[in-house]
Amino acid sequence: MDKVKKPVLQADAAGFRKLRIFNFVMAIFHASQGFLMLYLSNDFTLPITTSFLEFDPVLQKLLPSPEVVYDVRFGPLVASFLFLSALAHFLISIPGIYQWYVKNIKKGINPARWVEYSFSSSIMIVVIAMLFGMYDMPSLILIFSVNAMMILFGWMMELYNQYTDKVRWTPFWFGVIAGIIPWIVILIYLMGSGDGDAKPPTFVYWIFGTIFVTFNIFAINQVLQYKKVGKWKNYIHGEYVYIILSLVAKSLLAWQVFAGTLRPV
Repeated sequence: MDKVKKPVLQADAAGFRKLRIFNFVMAIFHASQGFLMLYLSNDFTLPITTSFLEFDPVLQKLLPSPEVVYDVRFGPLVASFLFLSALAHFLISIPGIYQWYVKNIKKGINPARWVEYSFSSSIMIVVIAMLFGMYDMPSLILIFSVNAMMILFGWMMELYNQYTDKVRWTPFWFGVIAGIIPWIVILIYLMGSGDGDAKPPTFVYWIFGTIFVTFNIFAINQVLQYKKVGKWKNYIHGEYVYIILSLVAKSLLAWQVFAGTLRPV
């Protein structure tokens, strides 16, 4: 185990003001993309379905009865995770909440990050799953929830290690297990897709690859923080990396979806 009692911080008041401004700028970047997504996107939709058992009086047995319960417009769905990030960055840059943010950063923890990610990245994984053909409402709720648990294990990693003399990696590895499950499910849908014209379009494969890689870089960033590698010895450096990764991941997914399905015809 690696010894770590408290994170190393190398930031004065000016350094925290810079971080505050950076968060505000990121709020503008995310919100701008969200509004562009709403303005530019077409009316592309995908169905949310259920398949509950119903009694068939002819066959005299229970059979699944597929039903479309809602058609989701993808433009607003994609914009939603951009707006969630914008809201989180804006809130932690305003008086009151900013002081709470700095207090936690000094302790090597950022609850605001994990709360926002638990919603925004879980919507992202739902978007990806739907593009690969997962429309079943209970399945989408499950994949959202498992991804959210993965994020909350990241929060637990920071919280738990506030009270240990050595780095305890148990929350991290539980998060890895939870985090890989949605990708395995999506891969099953990918492998089960048809051939030729029936298979998913090329942009969907690019989404799978790029977002899978960026999601895993978040985990690598946390490892580098706790291993205190190079610039990551300073917890604030890792905070900047999280913020930049969030922007990159959300922007990549949003505009790849836009290029593939949401462009005006």
